[in-house]
Amino acid sequence: MTISERIELIQIVRAKLHGIHVTGCDLDYHGSVTLDPDFLVAAGIYPLEFVYIWNKNNGSRLTTYVLLGERGSRCCILNGAAARLCQMGDPLIITAFEFLADPKELCARKPRVVMFDENNVPKETLEYSVVETEDWYGLSVTPL
Repeated sequence: MTISERIELIQIVRAKLHGIHVTGCDLDYHGSVTLDPDFLVAAGIYPLEFVYIWNKNNGSRLTTYVLLGERGSRCCILNGAAARLCQMGDPLIITAFEFLADPKELCARKPRVVMFDENNVPKETLEYSVVETEDWYGLSVTPL
């Protein structure tokens, strides 16, 4: 394959938990983030999927994978090394991504964003939509 034949991939957001709060930190666990399965279903995030996590309080960023917590527990537990980057109650943004080979595929994607209150109760779910315009792309956000 020549350089001109190389496929360029773009990384886009596929699902997001916005403002979810840390309910536990377990340094001695073997790693990952443990989440309530109800949150994963609402956003479309899968068990063992790699996610990016951004701490809104201290700006730290990390990548880890998702484990299932107890359904209905509203848990968000950072495990292993990730436990050093947060404290109980810190608000986080947890985002799953996907790669696209063609930007035109953007218009077929509808990422879901679940917004949380301080008790990890989902308060709003949004859906992002990309539309192709004459000169580029537009983005709309729709409450679900």
